[in-house]
Amino acid sequence: PPPLPRPSAMLTSRGPALCTVLRRAPSGSLASFHSSARRCRAARVAVVLSGCGVYDGTEIHEASAVLVHLSRGGAEVQMYAPDVPQMHVIDHSKGQPAEAESRNVLVESARIARGKITSLAKLTTADHDAVIFPGGFGAAKNLSTFAVDGKDCKVNREVERVLKDFHKAGKPIGLCCISPVLAAKVLSGAEVTVGHEEEEGGKWPYAGTAGAIKELGAKHCVKDVTISFPAHVDTKNKVVTTPAFMCETALHHIFDGIGAMVKNVLKLTGK
Repeated sequence: PPPLPRPSAMLTSRGPALCTVLRRAPSGSLASFHSSARRCRAARVAVVLSGCGVYDGTEIHEASAVLVHLSRGGAEVQMYAPDVPQMHVIDHSKGQPAEAESRNVLVESARIARGKITSLAKLTTADHDAVIFPGGFGAAKNLSTFAVDGKDCKVNREVERVLKDFHKAGKPIGLCCISPVLAAKVLSGAEVTVGHEEEEGGKWPYAGTAGAIKELGAKHCVKDVTISFPAHVDTKNKVVTTPAFMCETALHHIFDGIGAMVKNVLKLTGK
């Protein structure tokens, strides 16, 4: 058989530019040269919590699902919560207020974050590529007054700042369950979903929220939680929403719907 060409001849045949780069590369650096094109920085995602527990804070299953899907998507995550008192404390075994108790949203959220949490006042768009808000009544009680005031609600000052800053920066915002009301209030003309607009025999017990979203000036888009794509993507505003526990359904459907939301948030970051 004919002899193999010498390495120098092979380099030359690839062009003088590549030849020069490889010859000048310091010893041990060729592996990094060949792998550099495959590297891309992970998306940095902020997750904003509102306490710990569905009736007075963050819905724990939703927060966990968000974190699992972000982990699977290779994202770098930092959790935040406002350093404010909860609206009230609910005894989750009875579903009733615990009148003598008071709790702090940041302190309670630290339970979900395993202690690794930062005050929402320190969240900036410069440090993150996207922000996600899990649901739970805390979004309507601690991040806003929606649970009490409906369409006339006020949004926590830091929550409003974060939503407006990410929107202005063109960075995606993900919300699930009841938390889309925050975007509906703050981002004029946003498109969101909280599921269906009729209760349908109790399957959608919070369907009235869709009407309030319309009154806030946002567009409500009907979505399910058991179909192949149970999330709505507002491409203009880069807002991604999914119904989650607005629907009475199996937990794995909730988990998959949140996965669709997270996947599209990460896709919109371009990372």
